[in-house]
Amino acid sequence: MTDELSFLRKQARTQRFTLGAPKEFRAAPDGSRLLFLRAESGYDRRNSLWQLDLASGEEAKLVDAAELLPGEEEIPPEERARRERARETSGGVVGYAVDEAFTVAAFSLSGKLHTVDLRSGEIRTLVDGAVVDPRPNPPGTHVAYVSERRLRVVELATGEDRVLVDEPGDDIAWGLAEFIAAEEMRRVRGYWWSPDGQSLLVERSDRSAVPRWSIADPASPDVPVNTVAYPAAGTTNVSVSLSFLGLDGSRVDVQAGDWEYLVAVHWSGGGAPLIAVQPRDQKRLEVYAVDPGDGSTTLVHAESDPHWVEIVTGVPAWTPDGRLVHVSAADGSYRLLIDGKPVTGPELQVRSVLHVGDEVLFSASEQDPTQIHVYRTENGAARRLSTMDGVHVGAGTAELTVLSSWSLEHSGPRVSVLSGGTRIAEVASATVDPGLELNLRWLELGERRLRAALLLPTGHTPGSGKLPVLLDPYGGPHAQRVLHSRNAFLTSQWFADQGFAVLVVDGRGSPGRGPAWEKEMAGDLADVALADQVDALHAAAEQIGDLDLDRVAIRGWSFGGYLAAAAVLRRPDVFKAAVAGAPVTDWALYDTHYTERYLGHPDEQPETYERNSLLADAKNLSRSLLIVHGLADDNVFVAHALRLSSALLAAGRQHTFLPLAGATHMTPQAEEVAENLMLLQVEWIRKELA
Repeated sequence: MTDELSFLRKQARTQRFTLGAPKEFRAAPDGSRLLFLRAESGYDRRNSLWQLDLASGEEAKLVDAAELLPGEEEIPPEERARRERARETSGGVVGYAVDEAFTVAAFSLSGKLHTVDLRSGEIRTLVDGAVVDPRPNPPGTHVAYVSERRLRVVELATGEDRVLVDEPGDDIAWGLAEFIAAEEMRRVRGYWWSPDGQSLLVERSDRSAVPRWSIADPASPDVPVNTVAYPAAGTTNVSVSLSFLGLDGSRVDVQAGDWEYLVAVHWSGGGAPLIAVQPRDQKRLEVYAVDPGDGSTTLVHAESDPHWVEIVTGVPAWTPDGRLVHVSAADGSYRLLIDGKPVTGPELQVRSVLHVGDEVLFSASEQDPTQIHVYRTENGAARRLSTMDGVHVGAGTAELTVLSSWSLEHSGPRVSVLSGGTRIAEVASATVDPGLELNLRWLELGERRLRAALLLPTGHTPGSGKLPVLLDPYGGPHAQRVLHSRNAFLTSQWFADQGFAVLVVDGRGSPGRGPAWEKEMAGDLADVALADQVDALHAAAEQIGDLDLDRVAIRGWSFGGYLAAAAVLRRPDVFKAAVAGAPVTDWALYDTHYTERYLGHPDEQPETYERNSLLADAKNLSRSLLIVHGLADDNVFVAHALRLSSALLAAGRQHTFLPLAGATHMTPQAEEVAENLMLLQVEWIRKELA
């Protein structure tokens, strides 16, 4: 039955062909075993916990999600919000944590807290309901977790379960990462165990002063309105502070500083806890060592930038012998430094730090930003571990590394385990083959050498006729579409096979090309991004004679939706039609951290916000515009689309607005809706370009 599915149904059912891919790897300290999550098949949403014996190559299922929970999951609201921030759409066991000796793993399933003994395989249910982010302490004697916005700890030997701080008020949370941290700073944790397992460093957040926004479901008027605390640009952020909480009931508050954002926390045996913080304007990043005894802080590193200091995940951190590891912008690149000394040269753009031990495991791009490779430090220099062209995701340690490798040569990841850089094992993947071959041309376009991919219909012969052009970008900062991975272009190839030449372009602001390239977006999100798309289109047409510049459309989601709407509003000479999915239309409605990084504070830069808003452009619409937006979106609220639609109506400009009932910022997951939304876009674009 599944073999007869259309590509679009397959794509929806497999969640873009990601189900069945192994992920979330944890390596035993002695290098004997590897834990990971994987579903039974590429059509199964439920992840189970597996163990791979690295000596024998044998896999064993430690936790069978279907057996442990035969029915549907009931997910606590905080966990549902966490998954939305992480864009996690699968189910079953979606995360787990282990103790230092690799004896116990903790995880939640349908809100219940479970542990599994990694030696015997025994599974215990410790807490029955509303559990978020359970984590054992390093000695494996206790498990901490968040329930109803409070941090609790259960002792494994006795089952004693208690709340660490019982503070009244629904606006107070202990141990949860706030919205801005999870959505914009990639910090998903809100508490950290001490190395001896006797205390925790815990985030306390207070959202009482944050504006409340309401999300209603007009299609289900009987469902209560969802009211969320959302810090739009220029408004009050969640108040974040830190405290040390001991298992003995002690509490030490961390010294308050002149900072707005808690960027990262690191606590290991190499030294005192580290915190990285930023002021509201993000033009400075400071790293402090914190004294657990009295909560005092000592500055150990600081850097500044006239625009903003970029956040790199995985740092700061201590090595076991107490050397500070961080990533800083220097010589036109992001460089890895240990104890103040650069380990990487200017030819590498460090993307993230994956693990810090005696040596450091990290990811970076070289001269080609469309490829991401995994490296380790060795003798004070960087050594590349991934050898094939592609996009490689690393996990584990520098000594025992897991590589998930995505390539243009194959669909889905190929996962290998390296010991000292030598492949010793493979991890099977169960992803579904999309059954789609790419007809792709790799391009560097214009004077800025914009990286681009051109997808042509399968079997298209050069010179056989002009093709209508569809631009399919994200186009904004902090994201890439043009990557050496077949899976990155499946949707674009499907559109090409409907009779289009599909052009995918990464413009200024995209990662992998250095700080100066990213800072080009400062103060101008719309026109810079749009200029790159137009320049790339014209340059591609000069190289490829089959592109019909009289029939050009653009589609995009999120920032791509903003860019698509801007295209027909500001460049009607180029674009004849646009599909704008979940578009930001007025940056005053988007969140503080992202928006103020690029546009400044709206009270101080009102003209910048006006220039980047699309609402004033509504009167200029002379081309076809289809707006698509989920009514349950809590990231880019549907107010963005409604305000643009209202402005267009007030200006007497025809347009089409398609609301998606119950859909969040993630594209629709229901198979029939996902398929029909794609078919509708194709038919609409064809009609408007005819």
